[in-house]
Amino acid sequence: MHKAAVERNNDVFAAQLVPVGRETVQDRVYSELRRALIGGLFEPSQVLTIRGLADALVTSTMPVREALGRLITEKALEALPNRSVRVPPITLERIDDLLRARILIEGEAISLAATRMGPRGIATVEALLREWDEVRALKQKKDIDREVTLNQSFHFEIYRACGSAVLIPMIESLWLQSGPCIRVAIYAFSEAGEVDTAHYHRSIVAALAAQNAQAAREALVADISRPFAFLRDKLQSRARTE
Repeated sequence: MHKAAVERNNDVFAAQLVPVGRETVQDRVYSELRRALIGGLFEPSQVLTIRGLADALVTSTMPVREALGRLITEKALEALPNRSVRVPPITLERIDDLLRARILIEGEAISLAATRMGPRGIATVEALLREWDEVRALKQKKDIDREVTLNQSFHFEIYRACGSAVLIPMIESLWLQSGPCIRVAIYAFSEAGEVDTAHYHRSIVAALAAQNAQAAREALVADISRPFAFLRDKLQSRARTE
């Protein structure tokens, strides 16, 4: 091939390809912020600044700005006039909408998983429950972070067994939006000494082991409805006193 032709081909590729380094940093920043939101590491109504996040992530502001733009598009964050963003506040309309969507999507996923999870999958979620018991036995507030992580691992271990490549990203999007709300409820349950989430998870595992799709779905609905019901009651009580 002539040198001129090679140069033309290189120019074409250069026009089509995105620099790998920049894309990698942006993706890493986006993934970390996404993980933090799903895990409830940010609180509802919390304001986040580009510079503050860049400093925490030890990176420049550009990949943070681009990652925040993606998260705003996904409804996980809201843009504010001063170039900062915030985690959406808890409202009755929002929690009702999120719960309704989660029951529909996650209910279908667990129904499918009930007939697909083999002994190995059941053993994995049972191991997560045993770890949960160990964390709860410590009775330390700081272990709530671990509970949040175990809760996510438990649910997604099941959902991945549903066999649907379409449902998983939809579920991730719903967790992305509801993570901050759920963390508020988990803290309240822990302080009140109420029956912990592992109790509901055991009902889910029993239904999955029996390959009972309807029972698994009902147990899941009871599990994910509880924190939303708590938040609803809290908002209504606050409204009555104002």
